[in-house]
Formats: sequence, structure tokens, C-alpha cells
Amino acid sequence: MPTLFVWLLGIVFAIIMVTFIFDVTQSKNAILRNYPVVGHFRYLFSNLGEFFRQYFFAMDREEMPFNRAEREWVNRASKGKDNTIAFGSTKNLNIPGSTIFINCPFPMLDSDAVETRTVTIGESYSKYPYAAKSIFNISGMSYGAISKPAVLALSAGAKIADCWMNTGEGGLSPYHLEGGADLVFQIGTAKYGVRHEDGSLDDQKLADIAEHDQVKMFEIKVSQGAKPGKGGILPGVKVTEEISIIRGIPKGVESNSPNRHVEISNASELLDMINHVRDVTEKPVGFKTVIGHIRWLEALLDEVNKRGIQSAPDFITVDGGDGGTGAAPMALMDNVGLPLKEALPLVVDKIMQCGLEDRIKVVASGKMITPSDVAWAICAGADFVTSARGFMFAIGCIQSLKCNKNTCPTGVTTHNKRLQKGLDPKSKSVKVANYVNNMTKTVEVIAHSCGVEEVRLLNRAHVRIVQVDGKSIPMNELCPICVEGDNE
Repeated sequence: MPTLFVWLLGIVFAIIMVTFIFDVTQSKNAILRNYPVVGHFRYLFSNLGEFFRQYFFAMDREEMPFNRAEREWVNRASKGKDNTIAFGSTKNLNIPGSTIFINCPFPMLDSDAVETRTVTIGESYSKYPYAAKSIFNISGMSYGAISKPAVLALSAGAKIADCWMNTGEGGLSPYHLEGGADLVFQIGTAKYGVRHEDGSLDDQKLADIAEHDQVKMFEIKVSQGAKPGKGGILPGVKVTEEISIIRGIPKGVESNSPNRHVEISNASELLDMINHVRDVTEKPVGFKTVIGHIRWLEALLDEVNKRGIQSAPDFITVDGGDGGTGAAPMALMDNVGLPLKEALPLVVDKIMQCGLEDRIKVVASGKMITPSDVAWAICAGADFVTSARGFMFAIGCIQSLKCNKNTCPTGVTTHNKRLQKGLDPKSKSVKVANYVNNMTKTVEVIAHSCGVEEVRLLNRAHVRIVQVDGKSIPMNELCPICVEGDNE
């Protein structure tokens, strides 16, 4: 043992000396040259800082993008645990933008409450309309961006909870189908899974996808919250042989989608694409977008009224410009696109101004993982809410911020088989279903507290928005509902 100890000391000393010599002779890093060996601790602590803050220093409501209180709500909901708290709220209700729901002095009794109404998308305008039961559904996460066990867990959980799952732009994998969920097939700018070699849309592949009964709708992705104005980014390390086959791209090569669909350069061409996809698939078709300026949407809705109501998108998914699951340039994620809380009421109002609220359904997407988020979106006018990161938390994500690498410690966003072993699809699918069910029940509790018998009866009069001075204003005064023909 003494000999071994001496050898270990010698090795450590040798490493320190080699590091010292390297540091003082290199010229690229001033810290390491001036403080050899010790300077390395600066970078070590910097890398570990995000984890130390999460566990030791940050208060429950301080972290970004999701704080501990939000993550813990999802964690308890997904495990089916009691989500009550004691000794008062830790939420600062004076922060501008906070939502306060208006409780009714005579709330709805549970015995008088009714089941949330099913909403049919594409009714009378698609051969195969979709009757969607759940207000809360899984947003787009591609196989490739997330792992095989993650896709299996999400799909199986969605089947149990009777909600839909969006495939993301990475194509339809066997694992989406294996879980048995209702699926929304997303067509990204690279048209993975439905493309010719030159990247153009392959109608035969599109029709083949539509042949699957599980595929209920198609969503054309115009833009997404993580990177408005830039296409999807999949690092080459994540392009496995299987993913290259599903997407139709070379193995091991970084895949960057075009900034937009080459066929779509204006609102009229977007309508053309929507109607073409609907003609080929005979299923409801909509589009996903981040709102910047609203005038292009006005042009699209005006064009709908010129062509006829049958030409309208069956749904519009409004994504917030405040980031998402995917890898994205920080400049875009931080600074481009309207946040959902501003964009959603704008879109709903424009649809109503054009008299199309019965024709076009609205899906709200973006940073909504708790019941208050979902209830707010329904109040604002959304028909459905989708979440990606909420479901990532439900299947084990710990917000380690490694989604854009292949090193996710929980197996959610990595193709490293060793790391994937920690994610058991069977047990995680139960957590997905628990999350949906507890979300739905809690949003119903909010609705009943506001005095309505079911969630879809919530409106802007049921919520107040806190202003800069700390006082709140009813949302129906802050964002008045615009009736048809009212362009003010």
C-alpha cells in the first residue's frame, strides 16, 4: 500500500508539472498562462455553476427557463402524487404579466360540472376529420432530437391519456406508431420522411404516411419558437443509420433544414401548400408559426375569404418566440418572435375579425407546463394547448441543458445506449398519462373556481393580468375580443 501511495503521488505530481509547463508556454488563454494549473478550476466551476445553482443556491421561483416550483409540479403530477402545498404561495403576484384567475363567489359544484367538450378539427372540410378530446397534448419533438425510448414513452403515454402526439419535423418513426397514440405529422422545411432527394415534397410518400390510421392531422411548420427564421438543426452525432433512413439524409452528417419552405414565399402560396397537402392526404391540415408582424396573417385570412371557407387551414399552431427544446442560435432564441402571451390574443382576434373562428381551430404552444399556463391559453381563445418541455420533465428531464449535445444524462435527448438505459418506456409512459390527467383535472378545478361548468367556457373575463404598477387589469379589457369586421 505505501508503494502504491507513492506511485499515485508521483503520477499526480507529473500531471501537475506537465499541465504547468503546457499552461505557461501556450499563448491562447491569458488566465491559464498567468495562473497555471489553478486557472483550470475557474472553468470547472463555471461549467458546474448551472448545476450548483439548481440544487443549492436558486430559490424556488428564480431559475430559467423553468424554475424549481414549476418542475416540481410536473414531477409530482407525473408520479400521481399530491400537489398541495402549505404555508402560502411562494409566487410573487406583483410581477408584471402574472395571471390571476377571477374566482366566483359561488363556484361550480363538482356534481354540476360536465365533461370538457370534444372539438372536431377539419369537420366538413376533410374526408377524415379529427375529433380531439384532450385540451392538453404533446408538441413536436423529432425522433433524432429525442431518443427511441423517449418517443416510445411519449407515444404509449399519449395513448393511455387519449391525447395526441406531434411527430416533430423528423419524420414518422416505427416508435411513434408502436406506442399507439394519435399522431400529428409535422412537415418541416426539409420535408423529412416525405421528400425527394432534392428536398421537394414527394406526394406518394405523403399519401403513404396518411394511410396510417394513427396519423390524424398534418402540420406544416413555417417557423418555431426556438429559432424563428432558421430551420431545424440536427448535429451529425445524432444522425444514426436508422435516422438517416427515416429522414432521407446522409448518416453522421449535420442536417440543417432550409430557413423556409422553398415553395412558400407569401400567404397565398402557404394556402396553396395547405390545400395541396389536404388534397393528397384527405386529412386536416394546419400550420405552425411564430408571430412577428400580424399583417401577413391578415393577408392569409383575407385570401381565405376570397377563395372560400373550404380553403382555410384547419388549425393554426401559435408558438411563442421565447425558446423551445431544439438547438438554436442564442440570438434567435433570446430576441426574435413575439412571446405567446402577446401573440396568442392577436391571432385569435384576427381570426374572429375575419369571421373564421368556427372554421379555424387555434393551438397554443410554447413554455406552458403548469395548469395556470394552460388555463390562461384557453381564456385567451386557444382550443388546445401543446407542450414539449413539460413532457420532457414528465419522462425524467432534469433541465441539464444538454439537449443540443449527445450527452443528456437522463436518456431523453441522446442516442448513447448507456445513457438511454435509464429511461424505461413502460414506466415513463405511465408518468406521461398521469401528467396529462392531472393537468386536465387541475385546469378543471380552476374553471370550476371561476364558476363555469367546463374548461372550454373559460374566457378573457375570467383572468386578470398584472401590470407594471402591480395592479391587475381584466384580460377582456386589456385585449378586448374583436368581433367580425372590427379591425381596431
